[in-house]
Amino acid sequence: MDFLHPGLWAALFGWMVAQFAKMVNCFIGSHRLDFSYMVSTGGMPSAHSSMATALATSLGLYEGFDSPIFALGAAFAVVVMFDAQSVRKAAGEQAKVLNSIVDELLHEHHLSETKLKELLGHTRLEVFMGMITGIVTAMASFRFIPKI
Repeated sequence: MDFLHPGLWAALFGWMVAQFAKMVNCFIGSHRLDFSYMVSTGGMPSAHSSMATALATSLGLYEGFDSPIFALGAAFAVVVMFDAQSVRKAAGEQAKVLNSIVDELLHEHHLSETKLKELLGHTRLEVFMGMITGIVTAMASFRFIPKI
């Protein structure tokens, strides 16, 4: 692990923890283990938010919260979280509408039954929980990963 900045490891761990939490949430709800959640988008918590926040937090912990690199990481995390809860959420809502239009047209015309993915974005709660997951993961990483 000496060849990469610890912030990259923290970001990776933040993403993995969030994706694993999604899989556990699914298992609790459906009593079925679904490994596709390890690479899925949407759901609780936001893995994008977790990853970006873990990166920013670890940069602050390792380089200082007054460093330019932390400012860059924090700005990146804000953009990612805004995108996760607004732009991608809107795309998911549009996919729902388009899928219902296709369903209605299927009754009258022969169309492809391929559906668009509707679970693209996140609610504010999912983004917030992703942020908390990222911060906690970065703090744990800071404790166990030495600075190069």
